[in-house]
Amino acid sequence: MPSPTTVCSLPAVDLSGPWRAHLADDEIRRAGIELATDDAAWVDAPVPGHWRDHPAFADSDGPVLYRRRFEMPEPAEGRRRWVTIDGIFYQGDVWLDGAYLGDPEGYFFPHTFDITDLSRLGDEHVLAVEVTCAAQESQHRRRNITGAFQFGEGIDRTWNPGGLWRSVLVHDTGPVRVHRFRVICRDADESRAHLRLYANLDSDAARRVRLRTLAGGLALDESEHSLAEGINEIEWNLDVPRPALWWPRSLGAQHLTTIGIEVLVDGTVSDERQRRTGFREIAWNDFVCSINGERLFLKGANLLPTRAGLANASPEDAAADIASAVDAGLDVLRLHGHIADRALYDAADEAGILLLQDFPLQWEQARTVRRQAVLQAIEAVNHLGHHPSIIQWTAHNDPAVAALRSGGDADRGSLRALLGQQVPSWNRTVLDRWVKRAFERADPSRRTIPHSGVGPHLPALSGTDSHLYYGWYAGDVDGLARRAKSLPRLVRFVSEFGAQAVPNNAAFCEPERWPDLDWERLAERHALQKWIFDERVPPHEHARFESWRDATQLYQAHLLRSHIETLRRLKYRPTGGFCFFSLADPEPAISWSVLDHERSPKLGWQAVVDACRPVIVVAEALPVFVTAGEELSIDVHVVNDTRESIASARVDATFDWAAGSHRVAFAGEIPPDSCVKVGTVELAVPETLGALRLDLALSPLGVTNSYTTAVTVVADG
Repeated sequence: MPSPTTVCSLPAVDLSGPWRAHLADDEIRRAGIELATDDAAWVDAPVPGHWRDHPAFADSDGPVLYRRRFEMPEPAEGRRRWVTIDGIFYQGDVWLDGAYLGDPEGYFFPHTFDITDLSRLGDEHVLAVEVTCAAQESQHRRRNITGAFQFGEGIDRTWNPGGLWRSVLVHDTGPVRVHRFRVICRDADESRAHLRLYANLDSDAARRVRLRTLAGGLALDESEHSLAEGINEIEWNLDVPRPALWWPRSLGAQHLTTIGIEVLVDGTVSDERQRRTGFREIAWNDFVCSINGERLFLKGANLLPTRAGLANASPEDAAADIASAVDAGLDVLRLHGHIADRALYDAADEAGILLLQDFPLQWEQARTVRRQAVLQAIEAVNHLGHHPSIIQWTAHNDPAVAALRSGGDADRGSLRALLGQQVPSWNRTVLDRWVKRAFERADPSRRTIPHSGVGPHLPALSGTDSHLYYGWYAGDVDGLARRAKSLPRLVRFVSEFGAQAVPNNAAFCEPERWPDLDWERLAERHALQKWIFDERVPPHEHARFESWRDATQLYQAHLLRSHIETLRRLKYRPTGGFCFFSLADPEPAISWSVLDHERSPKLGWQAVVDACRPVIVVAEALPVFVTAGEELSIDVHVVNDTRESIASARVDATFDWAAGSHRVAFAGEIPPDSCVKVGTVELAVPETLGALRLDLALSPLGVTNSYTTAVTVVADG
């Protein structure tokens, strides 16, 4: 069979650069879309960009009308011309030369319009886009599907991300365009990978086409199809023999393969698309994940947007966040309440970092969003489904809007949130089920959970993953370990926990004003939860800002270490993993992150690194205080996440105090991928007042750990 030819055409025109922009009103809207409009009084605004990056719109919630003049000769005979708005935040209306093209909605996927006929009317054109991104001013009745980018956590709640944040392209194709191309790896082993492919083809007329499928540049399948005029949907399977499998970073190499399609009309390539993917199989047993049949305990973090404005995050910035996850010893990132730019997913694929992907529904959404939520869920699969790093979809983050986040009594807020989950709600019961079903129909290869942070509730009492902020919103730091014993179902997968801490780069706090900081501004624009600090790390107890800053970091580090060690001790019984909140800040904030907006580490960073090493030796947490004569009985565990056993392992456990010490040793083999209780250390607390320290050492690996408490006298009866 002769190889196909590709008709030569003009290269795509990238309309990136300065566009003319003006706040939209009825008069601007009527006049601003025409070719002959005088826009001399308008301002230059960058595309890609966000309108708030321009001084003229720095405090505006829009809408803003953008316009751009360009010249392009008419398309050749038989060719079609398109304009693609690659990223719009969040809704828009689009005109070319005054003719209305459509009303795109959805920030994370491209919107394309046919401009063939209009392009034949002349060489000079004006593209006008009115962009709307209505402010979301609370956690309730949210109408935009923008997740963490609007009224989220870790981002200035007065921020508006509106704008054209990706490029705008004008490009030509043949008579049939590939409108969407989806690649899903359903299962894979060493003998073959089974792919499920979907294409959405836009044809200018009824015709027959030949569809060619390629893997790694080699044609593996070819078939003929009859198309009707307009949009046509085609689904088919492809088996790739003897594939090189893709593995998470701790289990193997990250082999990636490009899957492509060519649409041939009369032997000529009319259009083509490519997706880079990896061959792997995902399985979940409750909340324990396996990749290619290998079970993996997931150590992870929540990842907020790299920057508050997506256009302001470079591919290098995204790759750096993935590299930070690797440096911390993490296996997985949960993309908290947002869909990121493409570069982050590419970096995760290459690094072998797994992703738990939140759909950008966050907190309580208005009833009007259901139709768009379903459509955008399908688009999420179309544009992200080929990434092997994504192992789960989550339809909605925290739909219950826990009362404890807004202040007041933490324990009562927690109880109200749990009780509120026992009765049906429109978000949890209706919206989330519709979105979950849309994900499952588009992508049967991955698990979809309907919501994150919803505890056990009637009628099945199953629940999903848990948000357990012991030591912050409720209870004390040791509360997580106690709750794990009383209700193990809650810790099957803990997808949020943590504490806020002040970063080292804290000039935005104006520390020279201490103790009279602008607490209200820090709360509204920099994520501060002052009412929690007043209880956990009270500012009034510190004479200097630096002292309070350091105390907040010490508290965060202690909490993260305690929770991570507790969850790792529960490895597979019942815990399948965790994601602490959070890895890094999008902008200056007093937040839960362990890396600030400049990626400078807080003390919590090292606590995470130490607690997430492949092999750790851990003990049950010591009480804050112990009394002389009290009997201590402390269990010691070794957690081995490697795929190799630790032969002839020895654990030395030593209690030290000012007047003496007590040492015991345990020996044996530690199996691969396991958590083993190696023994129990018992001690009658000495009468010497002061520090009592427990040191643990695992040989031959040289792994150590330590815990400290304080001995007090027995209180008078």
